[in-house]
Amino acid sequence: MTRMRQCDLAIVGGGLAGGLIALALAKRRPDARVLLIEGDERLGGNHVWSFFESDVAPADRPLVVPLVAQYWDGYHVVFPGLRRRLDARYHSITSDHFDRRLREALPAERVLTGRKAIGVGPRSVVLADGTRIEAGGVIDARGPGDLATLECGWQKFLGRELHLARPHGLARPVVMDASVEQTDGYRFVYLLPFGPDRLFVEDTYYSDTPDIDAVLLAGRVSAYAASRGWPVQDTSREERGALPVVLAGDFDTYWRSGGANVAKAGMRAGLFQPTTGYSLPDAVRTASFVAGLSDWSAPALHDALFGHAKRAWEERSFYRLLNRMLFRAAEPEERWRVLRRFYGLDESLVRRFYASRSTTMDKARILLGRPPVPIGRALKAIAG
Repeated sequence: MTRMRQCDLAIVGGGLAGGLIALALAKRRPDARVLLIEGDERLGGNHVWSFFESDVAPADRPLVVPLVAQYWDGYHVVFPGLRRRLDARYHSITSDHFDRRLREALPAERVLTGRKAIGVGPRSVVLADGTRIEAGGVIDARGPGDLATLECGWQKFLGRELHLARPHGLARPVVMDASVEQTDGYRFVYLLPFGPDRLFVEDTYYSDTPDIDAVLLAGRVSAYAASRGWPVQDTSREERGALPVVLAGDFDTYWRSGGANVAKAGMRAGLFQPTTGYSLPDAVRTASFVAGLSDWSAPALHDALFGHAKRAWEERSFYRLLNRMLFRAAEPEERWRVLRRFYGLDESLVRRFYASRSTTMDKARILLGRPPVPIGRALKAIAG
């Protein structure tokens, strides 16, 4: 016998995008019947999400600050011929902290974990256990749509949280250490010091393919730690993935690939920074946007979120142009030169870039001068 449940809004996917929407609604609309549905037992999966303080508007920071596990007063980048400290405050959210904070903030009866959705429509959700949820509106935030509908490069990675036998000596994150051997595209190591002897080390590549050789990359993480004189006592966590770096594509086709008439959020809505693949700034903006809507009926919700996501897509054509230059004009082993040039620019420009808020002057500054790639290939890439 089919079990029925009713609510005002059902959010399918308890990751970053879905969880932030549920949290924003709990704060702004506490009387609304909102259900957060997640197929895994834990909200947030197995992730570390990091962001610069300037990625999040001041009005939205109260939403995200309680989720932050750790922050630092700046970060470093390292390239051949360039070592730089930048002073932007840097924050990290860990999935275990995310899960704990959301469960503290949301009524227990409004969080369904370990409940996989097998059917998602504009007004209903069918769960694998036979439960049918009827809602005024549904938001699907389960992850990306069909990325094959877009032309993508990939930022792929494998990271491990290491417990060291002695302190590592890092006071701040190293967002990019590109002094390592360049292979499989632009390669760098990412470091987050979570404690004197706890360090997250991630081996990352701007690669033409999303394929991950986990054994190879894990070995490189260990080799990097050894090269820095950090004796590893044990590994508490491993994370791997491939984020899309979008070069071109049709937004409407991508949106339909995730369900034509269903409202969407997060990666499924195409709401991520085109060059980095990071989705946290957009997830915060979307949560605030949904909390401000007065109509959650299925058609209105769909149209509002479709318009929100499409505006972001259209405003970010510049970043897709840069991605074409990076992947089409630069030889894979020379891509690091593009990033080194970028990190030599003004720090405020770097901040606006990561927040997807580059000004006209920023864009001109990034493009002016001799590009660190062959000029003919750069012009072809710009032409698209």
